[in-house]
Amino acid sequence: MARRERVIRAAMELASEGGYDAVQMRDVATRAHVALGTIYRYFSSKDHLLAAGLVEWSRDLKRKLELRPLKSVSTGDRLVEVLRASTGTLERQALLGAAMVTAITSPDPSVSECQQDVSEVMVSMLATAMENVDPQLREGMISILLHVWFSSLLGWVNGWRNVSTVGEELEIAARLLSKGVE
Repeated sequence: MARRERVIRAAMELASEGGYDAVQMRDVATRAHVALGTIYRYFSSKDHLLAAGLVEWSRDLKRKLELRPLKSVSTGDRLVEVLRASTGTLERQALLGAAMVTAITSPDPSVSECQQDVSEVMVSMLATAMENVDPQLREGMISILLHVWFSSLLGWVNGWRNVSTVGEELEIAARLLSKGVE
């Protein structure tokens, strides 16, 4: 697993430096000090590799949030706290964020498991912020927030919006959805 982690780390570094197009499998192999064939043992494509990077990134974010309990009292504020923490890294590392979002939206069948994994992590983080909300209502709210998130991210990577808009749109959605449960 150490090689797999090195490969992901190398791809993330390349994406941080130059975005999606900077991630070339040969360059990843060189930076990770592995053979090109080793990369393809773990990942069928660049999108699969970057999507796996997003899975690791989201799991790491979840671990960090678990170590730092939410400070806010209201559901809306707790949701905003989680969402802002989640989008903050994307804002600070825009090239990496755009590369991961581009990859996770790929129709490549090998990416679908990563899509599911990221979704599960995000659902878990949002559910933590809504522990006091009726489970059925919470499920609906999370679904809507994930749709807003996905739409905002697509708008950003396609140049329709700037990266800060993602957090703003999520905050508006979280506050509107939580009005009825406070």
